[in-house]
Amino acid sequence: MDLRKLKKLIDLVQESGIAELEITEGEERVRITRALAGPPAQYAPPPTYVVPPVPAAPEVTNGSTPAPEAPQPEGHIVKSPMVGTFYRAPSPGAKPFVEVGQTVNPGDTLCIIEAMKLMNEIEADQGGVIKAILVENGQPVEYGEPLFIIG
Repeated sequence: MDLRKLKKLIDLVQESGIAELEITEGEERVRITRALAGPPAQYAPPPTYVVPPVPAAPEVTNGSTPAPEAPQPEGHIVKSPMVGTFYRAPSPGAKPFVEVGQTVNPGDTLCIIEAMKLMNEIEADQGGVIKAILVENGQPVEYGEPLFIIG
């Protein structure tokens, strides 16, 4: 592609107000992108999420001891296979799929995670008794976040 054609294409992009133009002629390919007002766009890798360290508990000066944290029940942890919104029941007002103390079998539905307007049923990957439900209804969850403990 010659320089005159490129200049005409650049002028066309500037005059028309379009943000980007891509042209392919045979094996040659040209992409012209119009910079919007502001600093030039910089491409960066997606952000990594860093969990800040938990500060140490302050010392108690009145002589009482702080209450110890409740220990997590031991057992198999069912983790979220995706990012989305956690729902315990199939619809608002409906009975939850499972409760603490309920026995489940492999393949039983434990909850729903809504991701991109799709409702994904999360099933038990092993049988046992639900010892803990670690997420509140309607709460957003991350990939790999613990949802249930099955003992």
